[in-house]
Amino acid sequence: MKNAAVGQHLLSGALSGFAGAILLQPLDLLKTRIQQGDSVLNTRNTTIIWCTTKDILRNEGIKGLWTGTSATLVRNVPGVALYFTSLTYLRSIMAKSPYFSAHQQHSRDSSKTVLPKLSSQGNLIAGATARVGVGLILNPFSILKARFESELYAYRSLSASLLSISRMGPSELMRGFVASSLRDAPYAGLFVVIYESIKRETTYFIPTAYAAGIHSFSAASAGAIATMATHPFDVVKTKMQVRSEDRYRGFTTTVMRIFEAGPPSGFFDGASLRMSRKILSSAIGWAVFEGMLLFMQT
Repeated sequence: MKNAAVGQHLLSGALSGFAGAILLQPLDLLKTRIQQGDSVLNTRNTTIIWCTTKDILRNEGIKGLWTGTSATLVRNVPGVALYFTSLTYLRSIMAKSPYFSAHQQHSRDSSKTVLPKLSSQGNLIAGATARVGVGLILNPFSILKARFESELYAYRSLSASLLSISRMGPSELMRGFVASSLRDAPYAGLFVVIYESIKRETTYFIPTAYAAGIHSFSAASAGAIATMATHPFDVVKTKMQVRSEDRYRGFTTTVMRIFEAGPPSGFFDGASLRMSRKILSSAIGWAVFEGMLLFMQT
């Protein structure tokens, strides 16, 4: 990738991350608040969501639904920018390999995109690698984001909060990374494979459709499927990052604690909220990203 292309990808990714963070923060907040506690037996998911929403509105007002937005922006704007840029960079390198290149594999691939095209194996590897790499770099900010959204911490400023976490040592800065990786690697890999497949087929069957509509539909569909396949690891990650008790310090002990605390459905706490957010953020994010690139490169 040339320097100009890198700048375009970073800008497009940053705008994508900004839009998603501002519009969808209430869903992220509700998911974190629900996942931070122990599962409640025999309580419907919709009841928990409604009660949590009422508590926030009663105690913090409507602006309370956007609690933690500043931390989300610090995490998601550079995170999405780096993810999209590194993903495209990896795909451009892998596209030069006959094993990963898709040029000869899909005769009906006329999808409206400026991104490199890979085989399914290539998309799987590129998506997983880029997502885990960015997650490693920004894990401290993921912790910050989760704790700002949680009501278990009384953080006042981003800088003071990050300094407080840093003083606890490297292990605290990397807390929840294993769970995040087990969530993000398969999620991102599956997402890119499904996204490219749906985009290709949709373009073939509806060639007159707008590019933005194809990108949004493909991303939303891919986000829904990949989210449900990886959600249990999101629950584990959130508990590890916001709960301070010893039983939530390790990945294995956290999994055992969730298993012992209630039914297996506890591993899907907040699943509907995360799915809603992922569907919308994927649709918005990829439409903005690919739309901006198409605009800047044509």
